[in-house]
Amino acid sequence: IVDYLQSLQDNYTDLTQKNLKLETRVKDLTAEKKQLQRDFDSLNKKGPVCFFISTELKSWSDSRQYCRDRGADLVIINTEEKQVSLCECLLMNEISERVWIGLSDTENEGIMKWVDNSTLKQGFWLKGEPNNTNNEDCIQLNYNRGKPGWSPLNSWNDVACSEKKKGICEK
Repeated sequence: IVDYLQSLQDNYTDLTQKNLKLETRVKDLTAEKKQLQRDFDSLNKKGPVCFFISTELKSWSDSRQYCRDRGADLVIINTEEKQVSLCECLLMNEISERVWIGLSDTENEGIMKWVDNSTLKQGFWLKGEPNNTNNEDCIQLNYNRGKPGWSPLNSWNDVACSEKKKGICEK
């Protein structure tokens, strides 16, 4: 009978430990679910966003018009998260060329403005950029991963607005 009682005690102890682990797991999953719901609600408040890349090579202004003709505009990249996610999107879609974004200093040299007329607050420039070589006023996302110093957070440079590139549109 002593062995039987010891066996019951061992089983009880084992079940108590398993129960504590399960309660901890439920607590962790509940906290994770609440965080995901907050994140989801936050995204919905910002509204759905759609990105697409033009299929044709165009100047910066023609690329912008291409986007606008489709109810969009060249992309505004105002957070590190958006910059990184766009670079990841380009990588996933195996897009390696340089593409227009909605930033330029065409109106006032050295004052970078987005297509919504807001001023650039945070840039993701390649080293030595923007340099305005030969009056470069329009900004491209330079997806040259082989370039020394390149990273998703160091990938913009200024180029002549007349160069032909695809544009990233945002709707």
